Amino acid sequence: MLFECDQVSFRRGETPVLDRLTFGIDEGSTCIAGPSGAGKSTLLRLLNRLADPAVGTVRYRGRDVRDYDVLALRREVGLVPQLPALLDGTVAMNVSFGARLAGRPTDVRTVLDLAGLDERFADRPASGLSVGEQQRVMLGRALALEPRVLLLDEPTSALDERSKAAVEGTLLDLRQRLSVSFVFVTHELAQAERLADRIVWLEGGRLTADPAPVPP
Repeated sequence: MLFECDQVSFRRGETPVLDRLTFGIDEGSTCIAGPSGAGKSTLLRLLNRLADPAVGTVRYRGRDVRDYDVLALRREVGLVPQLPALLDGTVAMNVSFGARLAGRPTDVRTVLDLAGLDERFADRPASGLSVGEQQRVMLGRALALEPRVLLLDEPTSALDERSKAAVEGTLLDLRQRLSVSFVFVTHELAQAERLADRIVWLEGGRLTADPAPVPP
């Protein structure tokens, strides 16, 4: 089992966001789906300790996430946020940023290829990229740490249809090329069916259907 949530609840101020969630996530590709405000992004953040539950336990590979060194956990369980947040500088600098902080070398050319970008992007200023290209740089930054799991928060929500299809293609290609599991958030059921092995449906902070395989 990749992740387990055991009676997990989370509140934002006085507002309940997640309510006694108990379920597991297997290796592979799992989608956390549901309407806006369902608690999807919050759940994703709990999986690598960008937030902690008010009640309950989140486990990664059978171990409470609070027992891991938090930076080591986030290198192994990388998060790609919904909106790109790039630094001033080149694409190469942005891609290697997290790995550099961890003291790891980065093969920028290989990482860009995995993220679906040509090596000629390396020296381009990040500020001049389209949103879709920026999202791929964020993906590359996560991949540079060689994670075992990628958490993807609405990875195509800010993209047009053409860019969305390209990013989806990149993600499907990554599953074939790397031994990496995905847990991603979307409110779009059709996308979940294209990308995921199984779907977890959240609504109002509660699991409203058991994790189920994607229908053939």
